[in-house]
Amino acid sequence: MVIHGGAGVISRENLTPEREAAMRAALTEALQAGHAVLAKGGRSMDAVTAAIRVMEDSPYFNAGKGAVFNHDGVNELDAAVMDGKTRMAGAVAGVHHIQNPIDLARLVMEKSPHVMMVGDGAEAFARSQGMPLVDAKYFFTEERWQGLQRALEQEKAKQAPPAEQGQPSTQGLSPATPAQPVTPAQPPASAQPPAPQPVTPAQPQPGSSLTPGVDPITGDHKFGTVGAVALDMDGNLAAGTSTGGMTNKRFGRVGDAPIIGAGTYADERCAVSATGHGEFFIRYTVARDICARVEYQDLPLPEAASYVVNDVLVKAGGEGGVIAMDRQGHVAMPFNSSGMYRGYISEDGTPTVAIFQQP
Repeated sequence: MVIHGGAGVISRENLTPEREAAMRAALTEALQAGHAVLAKGGRSMDAVTAAIRVMEDSPYFNAGKGAVFNHDGVNELDAAVMDGKTRMAGAVAGVHHIQNPIDLARLVMEKSPHVMMVGDGAEAFARSQGMPLVDAKYFFTEERWQGLQRALEQEKAKQAPPAEQGQPSTQGLSPATPAQPVTPAQPPASAQPPAPQPVTPAQPQPGSSLTPGVDPITGDHKFGTVGAVALDMDGNLAAGTSTGGMTNKRFGRVGDAPIIGAGTYADERCAVSATGHGEFFIRYTVARDICARVEYQDLPLPEAASYVVNDVLVKAGGEGGVIAMDRQGHVAMPFNSSGMYRGYISEDGTPTVAIFQQP
């Protein structure tokens, strides 16, 4: 099986030895959790969810416990799974109280006639299936909170919002237009902080790595996602992806992770989980495109994956990477960003993890 913990602007200079060791240990634990399922003859879907659950429970990845905050200081979680043998899929988006969104995505696939559920409806479905909801404070981490504050400060430094010219009335605002709140210096004890001050997002300069939502310290907040693909003893493939989305995202933005064919896809030939600038991955249906090239052009998986990531996406201006596996067990992990947390585990249980481009 193969996993990833997100791609993005990951700086060697800012990644401390302690942080790198912790990330590598978490990736190894996730690989071992998935392999334990496969080694016992378990299904690829069980291995995928087991590995992703480990990463969702870690504060180091932008998914589950480590999810970033949106513009209003709230965690919004997305996830998807797909079974390659049956083409069945399940996805959730914009949930706030689900400890392991990957498990809810699987419930959508297995216990409903639908493919995707969102927001309050998805959480109502979770309750109907006996899945416990957690308090929002479970997701609070100081690192992610400070990441939001930095993102807000970057926006304010680039373009002051018109609202700062005076105190506007909140009357007549549409439901999608938040009233002007106050940015708290510290989050309240409930870990449900008041909404930070809304600002007009500045447009990134071409070539700049400090685009809105990128944390200048860890660098992985914009593209942070976790994912896994697996092949079981019966030759069946599965894929799954989970994310907290972009730091400082607004208006219910949903990226590619829960979109079947964009950030997550599996069929009988190929399984893919993606991580990157979601809008590009959606528009170019990256995950499905890779598998389609394997199917219709008869390309080897590594070649198909590399072409889509390093040619199609690069020409479009999209940044990120994918992990992929085919039915023969061939693995691909291309990325066009400065780094991607990733790893694979061999049949004998030997894990290999990496972060930066290999020499």
